Amino acid sequence: MEENYVVSDLPANPTMAQLKIHKEKKTRKSKAKACLYAVVSNTIFTRIMNLEFAKGIWDYLKKEYQGNERTKNMQVLNLGSVWERVLTAFLKKIILFLLKFNMVCTFWIVLMC
Repeated sequence: MEENYVVSDLPANPTMAQLKIHKEKKTRKSKAKACLYAVVSNTIFTRIMNLEFAKGIWDYLKKEYQGNERTKNMQVLNLGSVWERVLTAFLKKIILFLLKFNMVCTFWIVLMC
């Protein structure tokens, strides 16, 4: 996120592309802040609404929640449940394979006798 940049004035006869770029540069900072405000809860919003730049808001959120012990514990719990689902699905596939293999072996033994 760029924090400080100056929006230059438009030339005498601006093209449509120059007008579009100029308008985008003027509104970019407020759009970034609006997006950050929209995705946070009310309690977090009250903490970050006094920060002036979108980069400052982003840095605050990263510092506050990236290294949070509670967040890390939730990620570990989620990873454990994902691992259990993957392992269960894998074991089901192995069991189905062994059942089919057993049926084939039984059928082959019956044919050979």
